[in-house]
Amino acid sequence: MELNIALQVDEKDNVATIFADGITKGTSVRVKDRSGYEEMMSVTEVIPYGHKVAVRDIQVGEPIIKYGESIGRAVRDIKKGDYVHVHNMEAMRGRGDL
Repeated sequence: MELNIALQVDEKDNVATIFADGITKGTSVRVKDRSGYEEMMSVTEVIPYGHKVAVRDIQVGEPIIKYGESIGRAVRDIKKGDYVHVHNMEAMRGRGDL
């Protein structure tokens, strides 16, 4: 069985980075954090290698936190296991907002 891993770098992060190929709707992913905590989670859609998955529900307007820093905000509600990318988040860096 292939091990599908996602890494949550900072305890404040509401997303984790997928480190596996072939992640499709319903795939189980092991989310690991720096403290050694692990949680199995099912993804809701295709997520490419190196992209983000929500590790908890994120409400519209809420910051997207990766590596302990805000990288944007949700432009629609995002459910745990959803792919987090340009279709549901707005990048804020480089605009002078952050």
